[in-house]
Amino acid sequence: MNSMYFTEEHQLFRQSLKDFLNKEVVPHIDKWEKSGTIERFIWEKFGEMGFFGLAYPEQYGGLNLDLFYTVILLEELQKVNSGGFAAAMWAHAYLAMTHVNAEGSHDIKERYLTPSINGQMIGCLCVTEPFGGSDVAGMRSTAVKQGDTYVINGSKTFITNGIYSDYLVVAAKTSPELGNKGISMFIIDRDAVGISSTKLDKLGWRASDTAEIAFDNVVIPASHLMGEEGQGFPYIMQHFAFERLIMGVNAHARAEYALEYAQQYMSERQTFGKTINQYQALRHAFADSYSYMEICKEYNYTVAARMNKGEYVVKEATISKLQSTKMADEVATQCLQFLGGYGYMEDYPLARLLRDSRLGPIGGGTSEILREIISKIVIDKKDYKPST
Repeated sequence: MNSMYFTEEHQLFRQSLKDFLNKEVVPHIDKWEKSGTIERFIWEKFGEMGFFGLAYPEQYGGLNLDLFYTVILLEELQKVNSGGFAAAMWAHAYLAMTHVNAEGSHDIKERYLTPSINGQMIGCLCVTEPFGGSDVAGMRSTAVKQGDTYVINGSKTFITNGIYSDYLVVAAKTSPELGNKGISMFIIDRDAVGISSTKLDKLGWRASDTAEIAFDNVVIPASHLMGEEGQGFPYIMQHFAFERLIMGVNAHARAEYALEYAQQYMSERQTFGKTINQYQALRHAFADSYSYMEICKEYNYTVAARMNKGEYVVKEATISKLQSTKMADEVATQCLQFLGGYGYMEDYPLARLLRDSRLGPIGGGTSEILREIISKIVIDKKDYKPST
């Protein structure tokens, strides 16, 4: 492990996390993959261990640790080989909770952030809509102020934790005529009248609950506005950089797990009197995959180090997700090929890993959108700036 980024304390944390996941999570993964439901007790255990509070202020029950503790959590979550379980955990901790921490009032943080850190509440982030994914400015959901309330109407889709969450962080237009300058952020209780959710059936990430959510005249207190009215778009854009780095880290960790499994398999599988790791064609294919993974991993660590210092790394995080998720898909395909027919069997981990990996180039901004963002930055010299 690269000591440039990871201290002895980081390594001790990684080992304790591995032990926890092997004991408390891995025995349940197959059941959760089949049922599509992650049992509530594991959220509470994550909270008890402090895993949801790594990056959050001590004032609200967090640990206020550096970003590399989060990197370790993301990496080890990928190695339980359930992209859905991992997504449920990090979507709660780093999508919903990021907005609550950054934009929520002190009262909102006490009511939602603290129990989220403790694992007593589950959150989801609702931005994507059926008529527009990465086109955040084109969202149609509205929030109309009426006295000391807002009335929310619209729909969201592809929402991780969209069924079983206790609260929703929702982007809606308070001033539709202003385009992206008219978006605001709200926090809404799950039991608010007028919310309905429909569970979606997915190719992969089968342990997680992904939903389409409808808001039909949902009335919330005006105090549930998070941050300033009309500032939702820059809030979302600023946090997108973190989400994309998260997905980049997930990708290199997923590829590393696939390579570790394939290497072990190749050292044991024999054909024509020798193990298959002795065939030059397979050795060189493995070397190419491993090299690609290492390049992405080291790049992601560099971006994480810069983000940890407070730098606004929107270009670098976008590159991280674009290239790392592409790499992970290619590595997963190659590793499945190393296993031959066994790779196609559900009794082996590569079939699930390949399905789960395919979400990487889609979620959090498709690869096509990311290429356009990079083009705007590099070719058109567009300067993205953090919200103030």
